[in-house]
This record gives sequence, structure tokens and C-alpha cells, in this order.
Amino acid sequence: MNWIIEENADKSTIKTLSKELNVDPVISSMLVNRGIKTFNQAKEFFRPNPGQLHDPFLMMDMDIAVNSILKAIEKNQSIMIFGDYDVDGTSSVALLSSYLKEIGADVSTYIPDRYSEGYGVSIKAIDLASNNKQELIITLDCGIKANSQVDYALKKGIDFIICDHHNPGEIMPNALAVLNPKRRDCNYPFKELCGCGVGFKLIQAINSQKGLEIEKIIHYLDLVALAIAADIVPIVDENRTLAHLGMQVINSNPRMGMHCILKNNLKKEFNIGDLMFYVAPRINASGRIAHASLSLKLLLEEDFGKAEKLSKKIEELNSERRELEKKITEQALEQINKSSNQDVFSTVVFDKSWNRGVIGIVASRLIEKHYKPTVVFCKSKDGNLTASARSIKNVDLYKILEQCKKYILQFGGHKYAAGLTIKEKDYIHFKEFFEKAVSKHIKKLPEPEILIESKIQLESITPKFYRILNQFEPFGPGNRTPSFLSEELILKGAVKKVGKNKEHIKLSVQQNQKNSISAIGFWLSEKSNKIKAHSPFSMVYNIDQNTWNGKTTTQLNIKDIK
Repeated sequence: MNWIIEENADKSTIKTLSKELNVDPVISSMLVNRGIKTFNQAKEFFRPNPGQLHDPFLMMDMDIAVNSILKAIEKNQSIMIFGDYDVDGTSSVALLSSYLKEIGADVSTYIPDRYSEGYGVSIKAIDLASNNKQELIITLDCGIKANSQVDYALKKGIDFIICDHHNPGEIMPNALAVLNPKRRDCNYPFKELCGCGVGFKLIQAINSQKGLEIEKIIHYLDLVALAIAADIVPIVDENRTLAHLGMQVINSNPRMGMHCILKNNLKKEFNIGDLMFYVAPRINASGRIAHASLSLKLLLEEDFGKAEKLSKKIEELNSERRELEKKITEQALEQINKSSNQDVFSTVVFDKSWNRGVIGIVASRLIEKHYKPTVVFCKSKDGNLTASARSIKNVDLYKILEQCKKYILQFGGHKYAAGLTIKEKDYIHFKEFFEKAVSKHIKKLPEPEILIESKIQLESITPKFYRILNQFEPFGPGNRTPSFLSEELILKGAVKKVGKNKEHIKLSVQQNQKNSISAIGFWLSEKSNKIKAHSPFSMVYNIDQNTWNGKTTTQLNIKDIK
């Protein structure tokens, strides 16, 4: 791991801001690193509020979408709400379907089966809508490239409204309205909404058209916060406001499904990281192992007993998912280690027996071991190969896949994550071509980095410092969890290996013979033999809190030790 300290050259602004806000220079340096240089900017950053949300009607086609939906409700037309099977998709469907029901719409929901229907708008759903005499389908978190499906639906007398955030193709689908801030002809001021964020802008616009205050729909932001966490979109600008307000809902009045997932967690207050690492994998598990409709039911359920049963079922599926993911990751690593050519710029692996539902997680795990753009393939029922791809810093996966188009049947996604389908006979050709495209793109493989906010003394970690640090939440891309470096640390006591397989370490550290602080290092058991009593070492960590037996104490979450 390369340790990179992000020193800020703007010392005078840091000093002025520190004085105006009455905070430690480390805090004002963090603000300047995030583009915040004045007292008023800091005030807005620390106090996100609904007034900071953009006008939803700035989004291209929003007025058409709103009028079409209100007209359909007025005519008592039944509307199908169609969403992807991941967290963003299921959250979006839960949000829009429950809101439209609340304002009197007749709606049904549809989430495709990952295995039999695959990603995107399915013909099966369109046929079902036709059989049920539904004349409008609203897609969420998908549909931006569903040109042929929309044309098929039009022949059956069904209109589409598309709400998506993925990169558009050359030609827009022939829908009534296409809501996507990434449209080239869309002047919406913030481009990085997730699918559920676009869905929220739609209900915000309908709410506004009906002359109602935004407070009427704030309770839906718990779903938006969950989707923002799961989809790893930048938590800046409007996403920061949406996530912050959503976390307030989760911590004050969570919906029953989220309450049932979170209630076994001992924390008094949850943050975006809890959604990312605890809630999102469980919501995703049903779509990976069984069917995502289970998670949708959980997110919509208002009865505690029913929600509790659903959450237990999803917990079982999540355990199954973990075992499957671990097994496939081990097999993939074995495949990589057996490869004759280790000196490559990319990782591409395939096994026909691998489970399609977990290959995305496996791709991320492989990057943790081999820091390279990674594609993991498995075999689909139709005989083609399906893959999940993940990338590394400064490597635009989407652009690379565009260069490999001649071997790809279809693909979609973002800069750092994508899905694709190829013919089995093209696997070797794709693997070779992908490697060439990556090697041209990066020339030299980068090493994994830890970006360090600042070098600090342990004595700086006061209750006030931690309280202000907490106000930087929610953390995520664009506002990452701050990592700090402390040097000349001494081990106090012994290093303990903890966890089911002794894969984590727990220790106490001391600096300048002052009070010690406890620290935990997840998945860092191999570092234990590098920490010797009376031998100084350096440590990079996040600052957290640990609650045990009703007592809350400061705890350092170790990222690396040297």
C-alpha cells in the first residue's frame, strides 16, 4: 500500500477558516480539501437541508413525465412500476410504487428474475402488462438502452417513462419521457444521482405540481440513502443532501424492513457505512440467491411480524450468498495462480458452474488481492457468457469495454462497474482484446493507495474533534471517510487475534507515554507479527466508536501498519 498524505498548500485559507469556525486546523484543512473555503460554505456543508435540493423540473422531460402520470391516475389507468433487481432498483420500486399508491394510483410492481430474464426491461414484463391491459410502464434504474423493448411495447399500445442514471446510448428509446441527468441534452445541474435519486426527483416534481411542501415526501429519503450507499455514487452536492436527510429518517423513524435488519446491530446511531456494509448486502442477497421481490416486500412491509419473518429469510439467503462468494473467490484465485502469464494488466476468469448472482462481489474481492481491472464470467441458461466487471483508480472500464465491442453482445454500467454478455466462442478473443485495451490505457499498473487526510497526534482525538468529524457524514466517494496517520506508536499490552477464524486483530496503542486508545484491524491478522513490544510503528486509521456492555469508547479502525 502506498501512503499518500494530501497536504493542502492553501495554508492561509486553512488558518482563517480554523479561526472563524473555532476548530482544529486539521478540520479546516479537511474542509478546504473538499472545496469549502468560506464560513457560509462550511455552514451549508454541515447543515444540509431540503432547501438545497435542485428544482426537479430542470430535468429534461420531467414536465411530460409528471403530466402523463397524473393523467393516467385521473383516467384510473393501471401503471406497472418496473425496476432492476439490485438495491438501487428495489429501493426505487418501493419508493415510487408506495408514493403513487398514496396519491391514488392503481399500480403493480415488477422486478425481473436475474437468471431467467437478466438485466433490463424484459419482454416477459411487457407481455404481462399487455395481458393486464396496462398502458403505462415506468422503469427505474434501467431502460436507457431498452430501444427495442420500448418499440415492442408501443406495438402493444403501452407507453414508457424511463427513469435511469446509466450512460445513454447514441439514440434515446422512443418513450413518452426519459429522465436521466446524464442525457447530453439534459441541463440538470447534478449528474450523479442514483436510480432511486431520479425516482425521488420524479415524486418531488409530482408533489410540487400538486402544490404540496417537500416535507410531505421526506420520509421516502431512507430508501434514497440506502440506494446511494449501495450504488457507491459520489456523496457530494445533491447526493450529500439526500443521504443526510435519509439518514435522519433512518435514525428517527425507520421503515419496518430496515428496522428489522438493523435492530440486531448494537449501535445507537447508524451511518451510511452501516447501510453500505450491513443493510445493502442483505437487500441484495435475495436477488442474488432467490428473487429480489422478497427484498421489495420487506421494504414495503408495515407489519412488524411479517417484516421480521421476511428479514430472517433474507438473513438466511445472505449467509448462503457469503458461502458461495467465498468458494467462488477461492476457485478464481486458484485459476489466476495457475495462469502461465502472471505479468498482465487485467484479470479475466471464467467457470461455467459459477453463480451469476455473486460474480460482481467476486470481481471486487479479486481486485483486493490483485489490483487490476477484473472481469468474472459465468455461463447463462441461453448458452452465452455473462460477466460482472470492476475497475481500479483512474481506469475507465466503460471506455475500455467500448473498445472491445466487436466481441460483446451487450454491456452497460459505469466507469468502475459494468455488466456484459459475450458468446462462449469469443471468450479467449475477448480476454486477449480486453488485456490489450487495458495495457494501452494504463501503461503501468498502479499500486493500491491509502489517501491520508492528515498526520495527527493521538492526543488530538478529543470528544470535540470526534463530534465535528461526525458532521462530515455521510461519507462516500467525493467525501471519503478520513484516514489519519500517527507515528512513533507503542503497543500497550498484547496483540489479540479475534474473529471466527482469527482473521482480525485487536490492540491498544500509546503515543508519548500518554493515554492509550484501543484499535481494531479487520482482515489484518497477517500484520500481527510485525508489531513488537517496545518497537515504534506507524499506523493509518479511521476514527470510530465502539459500544460494548452499554459503554461507548473511541476506537481506531486500522487501515494499514508499517
